[in-house]
Amino acid sequence: MSVTNSLACLTKKPISLVGLMGVGKTTIGRRLGLRLNAPFVDADHEIELAAGLSVSEIFERYGEAYFRDGESRVIARLIDGVPKIIATGGGAFMHEKTRRLLLDNTIVVWIDADIDVIADRVTRREGRPLLKDRDARTVLRELAATRNPIYAQATLRVKSQPVHQEIIVDQIMKALQNVQ
Repeated sequence: MSVTNSLACLTKKPISLVGLMGVGKTTIGRRLGLRLNAPFVDADHEIELAAGLSVSEIFERYGEAYFRDGESRVIARLIDGVPKIIATGGGAFMHEKTRRLLLDNTIVVWIDADIDVIADRVTRREGRPLLKDRDARTVLRELAATRNPIYAQATLRVKSQPVHQEIIVDQIMKALQNVQ
């Protein structure tokens, strides 16, 4: 079966990307959107636009529960019936309401990666509220222990590796061929 280049040809549903911070949801999502001729949206970016604050500022001023509530509302708005690629924040899928929304209305792709790969990526970038003043590997191990069993509810799972992101996009494209 040949790989199509249109999301609408593969599915009428949006594709949502879930996984720990640093697995490459945004980078892979942009590339997947280009490959499928589909719009790409980053939920964290949309939350920042709606709030007029960065994710870090929202966490700092109002706390995680407030952020998750807003995140759920923004993701609900993004799931508007138009096929697109949605990169979610690492904790979005942990919020039961958001998880149900994504599972019922999108094809959920869990991008998984080894802790060392993720730690290397996240230490290169600031602005990760859950890592503030903490060791990245320790935090990521704790998050993986809690979140991976929940991420496992996703429609598809792909492994992100320290390879060119197009290889991961190829894996997602292949897996999408078998989902309807």
